[in-house]
Amino acid sequence: MSERLRGKRVLVTQASAYMGPATVEVFGEEGAEVIAEDGDLSSAEACKELIGRSGRIDVLIANLASANYSGIAVTDLADAQWHTPFALLVDPLHWLTQAVLPQMVERRSGKIVAYGSATALRGLKTVAAYSAARAAQVGYVQAVGVEVAPHNVQVNLIAQNYVENREYYPPALMQKESFVASLRRQVPAGRLGTAREDALFALFLASDESGFFAGQAFPFAGGWVQR
Repeated sequence: MSERLRGKRVLVTQASAYMGPATVEVFGEEGAEVIAEDGDLSSAEACKELIGRSGRIDVLIANLASANYSGIAVTDLADAQWHTPFALLVDPLHWLTQAVLPQMVERRSGKIVAYGSATALRGLKTVAAYSAARAAQVGYVQAVGVEVAPHNVQVNLIAQNYVENREYYPPALMQKESFVASLRRQVPAGRLGTAREDALFALFLASDESGFFAGQAFPFAGGWVQR
């Protein structure tokens, strides 16, 4: 076993959901001390408290999920449906990043990896709120990434779609013939990516092997989007 993260302390948010379980497993296999958190991220104070009690954080994995309100035309979006993705995806990303960066900048070492969405990179009908929030994550990572790069802190995002997880691809959906047909039609790879494949990519971005990426949003969607 290579243990590429030996000696590293890694904080994973929403650890029991979305990409959390696979990330905790893979990073643990690679020697990281994983702080798996499922706590409240609904305010700046809560995020600051989480960072404070976690102690030294070498790697922050911003694992944030939200309902995508698929199928709702923009003219029918209620205010709550518009604001909710931003509250769940954008605000916590900023609060967590803002709280953890001072220690990373002081040490001149740190990684922040956000699990985002490829819907930020390709127009998709009837997911305006979700897509806009995911695009805001990309813009945030791009700006912060270049801001802190001189301090040897790398901030990057995985813009994923069609990756196995129960939040967006529950078993009931996976069993539908129409979904399987759509998957083969929409995704050049012809399948869903596995959660482990995704977590291994996050591992690379979190490791010392990836010190020359700054503010990047990497598509991870089997060819569904190219950039």
